[in-house]
Amino acid sequence: MGEKTQTHPGAAGRAVAADHPASVRNVVLVGHSGSGKTTLVEALALTAGAVNRAGRVEDGGTVSDYDDIEHRQQRSVQLSLAPVEWDGIKVNILDTPGYADFVGELRAGLRAADAALFVVSASDGVDGSTRMVWEECQAVGMPRAIVITHLEAARADFEEMTRVCAEAFGADDPDAVLPLYLPLRGPEGPDGHAPVTGLVGLLSQKLFDYSPGERKESEPGPDQLPDIDEARNRLIEGIIAESEDETLMDRYLGGEKVDVKTLIEDLERAVARGTFFPVLAAAPAAEGARQGLGTVELLELITGGFPTPFEHPMPGVTTIDGKPRELKACDTSGPLVAEVVKTASDPYVGRISLVRVFSGTLRPDETVHVSGHGLADRGHEDHDVDERIGALSMPFGKQQRPVTHAVAGDLVCVAKLGRAETGDTLSPKDDPLLMEPWQMPDPLLPLAIQAHSKADEDKLSQGLSRLVAEDPTMRLEQNQDTHQVVLWCLGEAHADVALERLRSRYGVQVDVVPHKVSLRETFADKAAGRGRHVKQSGGHGQYAICEIEVEPLPGGSGIEFVDKVVGGAVPRQFIPSVEKGVRAQAAKGVVAGYPLVDVRITLLDGKAHSVDSSDAAFQTAGALALREAAAETRIHLLEPVAEVSVLVADDYVGAVMSDLSSRRGRVLGTEQVGSGRTLVRAEVPEFEIGRYAIDLRSLSHGTARFSRAYARHEPMPPQIAERIREQAGETP
Repeated sequence: MGEKTQTHPGAAGRAVAADHPASVRNVVLVGHSGSGKTTLVEALALTAGAVNRAGRVEDGGTVSDYDDIEHRQQRSVQLSLAPVEWDGIKVNILDTPGYADFVGELRAGLRAADAALFVVSASDGVDGSTRMVWEECQAVGMPRAIVITHLEAARADFEEMTRVCAEAFGADDPDAVLPLYLPLRGPEGPDGHAPVTGLVGLLSQKLFDYSPGERKESEPGPDQLPDIDEARNRLIEGIIAESEDETLMDRYLGGEKVDVKTLIEDLERAVARGTFFPVLAAAPAAEGARQGLGTVELLELITGGFPTPFEHPMPGVTTIDGKPRELKACDTSGPLVAEVVKTASDPYVGRISLVRVFSGTLRPDETVHVSGHGLADRGHEDHDVDERIGALSMPFGKQQRPVTHAVAGDLVCVAKLGRAETGDTLSPKDDPLLMEPWQMPDPLLPLAIQAHSKADEDKLSQGLSRLVAEDPTMRLEQNQDTHQVVLWCLGEAHADVALERLRSRYGVQVDVVPHKVSLRETFADKAAGRGRHVKQSGGHGQYAICEIEVEPLPGGSGIEFVDKVVGGAVPRQFIPSVEKGVRAQAAKGVVAGYPLVDVRITLLDGKAHSVDSSDAAFQTAGALALREAAAETRIHLLEPVAEVSVLVADDYVGAVMSDLSSRRGRVLGTEQVGSGRTLVRAEVPEFEIGRYAIDLRSLSHGTARFSRAYARHEPMPPQIAERIREQAGETP
């Protein structure tokens, strides 16, 4: 890091394959939308020789040629892989969307990677969602580094942004977040802005000038060294503090000069352990240049400081029936254990699965077992099937370059796995295994849809099943109460992408309709009703009379039917008919068309005819009796209430609690969670939180997340219930 003068790029557009886990580095790029992640991927690919000076691979495509939706929306909406080669090491760069709606793609990238590169814009700083991801990586000990982009922006200040990063990411130890290089600025232009033209290495004390179009190394002048002394000394002390040699600090403070090679070795070990987090700078290559500023230094850090797959803890593995299975991490000759981290559809080659191999070696044309468990609540049924592995390839934008195998620790694209879904495990067919699933966010924004036409209706089911197979952060619901098809998403942008994919990829046009909440009805007071169904004209007559009494029960009691007929007023064979009739009417509702619940219906009396009474007649009489009883008393509309838990930064607790109260919510309590976070628990009617996923993000500036769970149904306020009845066409 900072010592190399020769670069070792791979051939432009060549498929990169690895033969040993030690020659693989998997790194995920993390950062908010607009921080420059995709531009950085292109710059790294150019420096590594994966693309030519025009940023294009051999066949004319670019490394950033991804989904057409991304071109139209001008932002990343999915995880993408760009493999490059540097100094004999294959680097799998995983570019993730920065927008909060696509956090599921970020989670998949974190699962597939062994280290994370946090991309921070010098003009925008560190946002709340980026801090939250840093904390998640910290919790699992994932190695991290920081790269500051957009240094060309007016008033961009690398030193100030380094301080901001140390404050945001170095809560436990600010001296563990330090720069390895300082930017060098050229002469001021007409606008008074001095562009960054190179870097100075704090350890090597070398100058790296990028202004010629590729990095040129030189010695600093005597007048330049004093300017870096303070930053250099602080970096050396930070590295020594993480050294495994406990005597090194005493020797350094005693005046002993520490060899630069020793410092670099200690730095690389600390980075790989996840205890030191270097800060670097990067900028895209100028037109015609061969290297972007800071890209060589970044590739040296990734290949020299980031861990190999050997150092990545093996996720939990069990047999299909749940028995733990101990496996050696990254054993290329061990049993195959691989995981589908992303599923996509290509119009020419069909379904493509991005797979991380954790154990064994994956080869084309072999038959594997595909296991998918644990996502039934999201519309993904458990499945265990055998499938044949199709062609293996490495992506470059829209192109797929064939490879012969993928060893443990590597990433690869697999064609034509027709049944495999995101999150599934690939294992030997005669020894099926299952990997512990990674944590995925709950989709909390409902999108009710219906087919636009009869032709769309025929294709809707298949299109939706493919959509949720690709994206496990979506949940498909066929609501039995409202009879709506609901696609639960993470936000509006997530929903927009889902609709566009249905239309453009699967040829299904849908209409978005208002989402209905599952209401209930119940009796407010005791009431009586008489059902009389008597018809004697023409044909076989119908005769049934029954008298019932209805009384309310506590919430959650359901429908209770009681027979208190005496003297055979209603023949025994017709009492079940009355019950069937009142239950059928209760299911349809008695006022606004919502199911009736929590009542006791008692059959008291009735009349029958020896010839004209029948099962159907008493069913009708029972329904009429229930409707008459409802007309004699007040009927409450019951709305579902959700128990909501909001984890939010302390700065926004007051705003969140006030907002919940404005939604007719009852705050149940708060509790401190870690440093600077509060958990707010409340009960809120579901009518009021349909768009809460969007509103909370705006309210908390992306620093909050929430969960919801059904609590119970309870009476709706009279003024809102009246409006619902009017919408149902009833007179209040």
